[in-house]
Amino acid sequence: MRLIDEQALADITFGSTILGSGGGGDPYVGMLLVRDAIRRRGAIQMVDVDEVPDDANVVFIAGIGAPGVIIEKLPRAVEYERVLRDLERFTGMRFDYVCPSEAGGFNAVTPFATASAVGVPVIDADGMGRAFPSLELVTPTLYGASATPMVMIDEHDNTMFLESESNAWAEDYARAAVVASGANGVMAVYPMTGAQAKEWLVRGTVTAAEELGRAVREARAAHTSPVEAVLSAHGGVLLFTGKIDAVKRENTRGWTIGEAELVGLDGDEGSRFTLMFQNENLAAMRDGHFVATTPDLIMMLDLDSGEPIPTERIRYGYRVAIIGLPADARWRTERGLRVAGPRRFGYEVDYRPVENARSSLKWAPSQT
Repeated sequence: MRLIDEQALADITFGSTILGSGGGGDPYVGMLLVRDAIRRRGAIQMVDVDEVPDDANVVFIAGIGAPGVIIEKLPRAVEYERVLRDLERFTGMRFDYVCPSEAGGFNAVTPFATASAVGVPVIDADGMGRAFPSLELVTPTLYGASATPMVMIDEHDNTMFLESESNAWAEDYARAAVVASGANGVMAVYPMTGAQAKEWLVRGTVTAAEELGRAVREARAAHTSPVEAVLSAHGGVLLFTGKIDAVKRENTRGWTIGEAELVGLDGDEGSRFTLMFQNENLAAMRDGHFVATTPDLIMMLDLDSGEPIPTERIRYGYRVAIIGLPADARWRTERGLRVAGPRRFGYEVDYRPVENARSSLKWAPSQT
């Protein structure tokens, strides 16, 4: 067990923006909630998943909606306390630990607000190793786990209690409800035991986010390349260096959807690059050929500062580096690719590990 203080929180927030693969919602908003909680109640407990008793009750705490909306309609701390208590009331269970549903973005940070309010630890793990745009896209789904019973609340004090036949149905109902309420809600979802958490979750991802944030902070202090620091810390690959030439983006159906067009700089001068996103960056093309796809992470960083740029903040003229980071090994299995591979999002291309991208620049869509 360790205590998360303000410096650790700042590093986790920065690193989780990188692991968000462009989405997950801006964690800075969540950081403000958690920082206030730390100042009022003190540092927050975080434990390794191996410290969790097998018979403990664990649940994901997560926001749901369009990231572009979250920065305009700020969440309230009371929602993150109430959602857990409402799930306990719905199920008759007492939850001993909370856990991020995803290691990237807003949802990597906000469980700490719930933990502080109700006095339970956060588990250093998550259900994705990154961020994804749908609630069924978590590693527990690969093991047959159920997203429900779940609770979702919104800013209007509406509460939805849900049991569903499948995780895909849970996503459809939750997405319809969050669209009706303004594309911003909070969930307690995927209840599980400690034994199941040990088998199902991606371990150590909050610490991984913290290490990424620290690497960039130290690179800035040493006046070295923050982009290189990220690549070294997480085993990634530089996909493209360029300038944003155009961006199309809209908040629709409960997501932030669009694409960004880049023109090459430095060694990539003369090439063009397209980044496609649905909350998260899901596919990237160089000169008309795929170079990276989901489930691997694709992230845009400011070329000079290493600042990660979420999809809702992409702007014309930014000078950026596009990096690829490897996904958790479970997403690269046959089952993982069926759930979260490129065809799941309509990209008719075979998955190839992002580590091979620089030697695969003519990776074209399949003809099947």
